[in-house]
Amino acid sequence: MSKTIYMMLLTAVLIGGIGLYSILGQAQDDPAEPTNLAQQQLDQMLEKYKGKVIYLDFWASWCVPCRNSFPWMTTMQEKYQDRGFQVITINLDVDKTFAEDFLKDYPAKFPIIYDPSGKVGEHYQLKGMPSSFVIGRDGSVVANQVGFFEDKVDEYEAKIVEILSLETVEP
Repeated sequence: MSKTIYMMLLTAVLIGGIGLYSILGQAQDDPAEPTNLAQQQLDQMLEKYKGKVIYLDFWASWCVPCRNSFPWMTTMQEKYQDRGFQVITINLDVDKTFAEDFLKDYPAKFPIIYDPSGKVGEHYQLKGMPSSFVIGRDGSVVANQVGFFEDKVDEYEAKIVEILSLETVEP
């Protein structure tokens, strides 16, 4: 192989490598990247509902207990929204169509954020599915639970009522 052809190939490889590095670097910092998008959406929701008691629930279509928690969350949302209660859920399915199919059978009357990368879930250090966090009016996590058990729904609701009663609504 001649020196000229060798130099042309080496140049092409270097330029291609730099281009690939540039593309990969941009993908990591792209604000539209799903990981960042899910966190941005959550931040916007938390800001929108600031001053309310928020029930933040992480779920996935394959989660059997989630089939029972969705109707319960809808009931809680409807029952306590006038007292400053808001449900927000984060779906962790890698493929959004799985979540969409789930929602045909278990419709939601509350916001859903899609986090296919699971980065928001990592931030909350999930230990099982579903995982739920009650965020007080001041923005801090005041309660959490792993799993959803139908024989504990009265206990779950009592905790929500307690938190709603303890915290006053800001004018």
